[in-house]
Amino acid sequence: MKTLLASAALAVLAAGAFAQDNPMVGGAAMPATNDIVTNAMASPIHTTLVAAVQAAGLVETLQGPGPFTVFAPTDEAFAALPEGTVANLLLPENKDMLTKVLTCHVVSGEIFSGALAEMIGNDGAVAQITTVGGCVIEARMMDGGIQLTSDGGSTAMVTIPDVDQSNGVIHVIDGVLVPAM
Repeated sequence: MKTLLASAALAVLAAGAFAQDNPMVGGAAMPATNDIVTNAMASPIHTTLVAAVQAAGLVETLQGPGPFTVFAPTDEAFAALPEGTVANLLLPENKDMLTKVLTCHVVSGEIFSGALAEMIGNDGAVAQITTVGGCVIEARMMDGGIQLTSDGGSTAMVTIPDVDQSNGVIHVIDGVLVPAM
């Protein structure tokens, strides 16, 4: 009986330790067993992103097998856009533009921050990453973190890297990467 209880206690501790490997996002746990959309929906700081993904019809795609790397702007990042921008993008007649903005935050394949840092290098170099939307994001090391610049000139810092998902990885960012239009 003691062995059974000890085994159960170790299993609970191991499960707890495993769950802690993934960073919390907005105070919410992000289980690596969930897909990108499921975890985004659980994040209290990604409600605008989730609404945009739903309006663009990208839910099924981002719940697919991937793998995908998603640079996920927070609600604050969307709120920092010029007044009316988000409401305008969410209009049905602007679905193509919204889809372009969102797919310029998604990369085919899994790129964790260590791999991204290797792509950048340590001599002030810039890595160019092509998104599924056809945009080119420049990544560079800045102030000890990773800064992203869209081909439209907007910038964002990775604030929470390496949120592992069952179908890829999310990097939380503090800006919206507005593509060249």
